[in-house]
Amino acid sequence: MEITTEIKDKLSRLQEKYAVMGQDINAYLDGLLHADYLTYWDYIHLDTLLSLQHPRTSYPDEEIFIMYHQITELYFKLTLHECRQISAHTALTADFFASRLKRINAYFTALVSSFDIMVDGMDKEQFLKFRMSLLPASGFQSGQYRMIEIFSTEMANLVTPTKREELKQASLPEQFEYIYWKYGASELSSGKQTLTLQQFYAKYATQLLQLAQDNIDSNFSRLYQKLQQTGEDLSAVTEELKKLDLFVNVEWPLSHYKSAVRYLERDPVDIAATGGTNWQKYLPPRFQKRIFYPYLWTAEQIEQWGKSWVMNVLKSYRT
Repeated sequence: MEITTEIKDKLSRLQEKYAVMGQDINAYLDGLLHADYLTYWDYIHLDTLLSLQHPRTSYPDEEIFIMYHQITELYFKLTLHECRQISAHTALTADFFASRLKRINAYFTALVSSFDIMVDGMDKEQFLKFRMSLLPASGFQSGQYRMIEIFSTEMANLVTPTKREELKQASLPEQFEYIYWKYGASELSSGKQTLTLQQFYAKYATQLLQLAQDNIDSNFSRLYQKLQQTGEDLSAVTEELKKLDLFVNVEWPLSHYKSAVRYLERDPVDIAATGGTNWQKYLPPRFQKRIFYPYLWTAEQIEQWGKSWVMNVLKSYRT
């Protein structure tokens, strides 16, 4: 093979690169010469990935349950990857903001559209049996999902509805003390904190509060308000923020609600969720009325938040 001018130029540039670091290019060329070719399965650690499913029972559909939740957490990781880019951007523009929000919404589109795997993709009798071996673990304990919420809005919008107005101007730690999800992990009979919540709080509370503090001026809501002062066209950002609001606060909780209705609702008494959470009051968007960007919605839209979705689900799954 001829040593072309292009190859010589690249070798020269490589030599300059490694010389700056006090390294000998010949050693790196030797390493390249002796290295094996990269394979797809090694690059993505496929064998490791496919070995991470460890059912606790012999019911076949438990593997579906495990894998879908693992896929969900990977999508959450993708979302957080975009969240950090937005939050850390030193010269944020409307175009960059909108482009990264579109990525996030694409991830949630995939998540919401795929949740039928959880709703209809498992045998009901198998689920009701293997779920008892999972106690007190619950999807409620997804720390990444809580991080997405914190990146998306101000803490005041995550306060439980009964305290939201009262704590609107309170300090961040005071607001966090009354964050909505604490009230979704209360025992149905006594109202006490479940072990599910106690475990989650012990692992994530400090980290979540610190994340909220770090992003007090760089969560999506604050960044949007700052961009409003620049005179940029924010129509694309507005559209994507509204989509995100619906995905996280209506469509995703509703997907779980559909699953709960499918597997856990039984006349005359509903079956408790695996963590003992009060799913009947926690999951429906119309009860929590959690909204990241209330200033982007009309009073009527806020009043009707999530109602039509829930009623349609109940109608379709009770017939």
